[in-house]
Amino acid sequence: MRKRSNIRLTIGDFSKYCQVTVKRLRHYEKLGLLTPNEVDDSSGYRYYDVAQMQQMNGILRLQEMGFTLEEIRQLLDEGTHRPSIMQIEAKIRDTKAQIGMLNQRLDVLQKTGDSIQQIAEMEKFSIQPLPSIIVASHRRIINHTGDLRRLCAETIGPEIQRIGCKRSKPIYSFSINHEEEYKEHDVDIEYCEQVEEMHADTPIIKFKRLPEIPMAVCMKCGGPYSKMRDNFIELFNYITHHSYQVTGLPRIQYVEGPWNQKYPAKWLTIIQLPATKLPSNDSNELNALI
Repeated sequence: MRKRSNIRLTIGDFSKYCQVTVKRLRHYEKLGLLTPNEVDDSSGYRYYDVAQMQQMNGILRLQEMGFTLEEIRQLLDEGTHRPSIMQIEAKIRDTKAQIGMLNQRLDVLQKTGDSIQQIAEMEKFSIQPLPSIIVASHRRIINHTGDLRRLCAETIGPEIQRIGCKRSKPIYSFSINHEEEYKEHDVDIEYCEQVEEMHADTPIIKFKRLPEIPMAVCMKCGGPYSKMRDNFIELFNYITHHSYQVTGLPRIQYVEGPWNQKYPAKWLTIIQLPATKLPSNDSNELNALI
């Protein structure tokens, strides 16, 4: 039996001070790596002494260097906590091999992640022309952009139905904010809905043909309208990153919303922003390097 020190540490205290779980200590004991200095025959309580704290630290350091518990047990059986130079060099070779494998795994993971991100962007963003269409339009100054929903339900929609206008299928409706800056109130906004043919204007609805937009950067936006600022930030980051230039006012297309989806998480809006592709600077950058 080891010489008993003046301090006896219960397995709980030893666990706490060495920052090793009791479960792990029992496992080490089972493997013969670190047995308690004393076991009370009547209670079965296990006690460790202060010297074993350093032994515990040695075991943990060997594990940090990559030695298995079996390798550590063999070292302890040989009466040492210190591996030989040959053993250290072997662990260095193993570690370098593992680093090589991990670097290969990292490369595969990064390429896979980039591919998934590109696919996600392709699904979220699209570049497409907006064809020339006939729309039933209503433009007015509204108190707040949130009033647009009520305006559509109570005024625009009923007027389109009253005059017998045939909506396009699938329904294509959008709004255009004509303000030159952000305004909380008295917002100049236009609501458009694609229809199949021209009709005579009414005091509420004006009919017109919108010209084709050769290119628009389109972004699908899920969730409540309160996220629109974040959506525009993401859209303009995409535009900048992919070298596009904005050429017109955005259309806010309403696909799914409070009129047919109870939960805002299921709302779907598409921002359609007219744009052109900027010329590539690759040749200029090459000339500058030369």
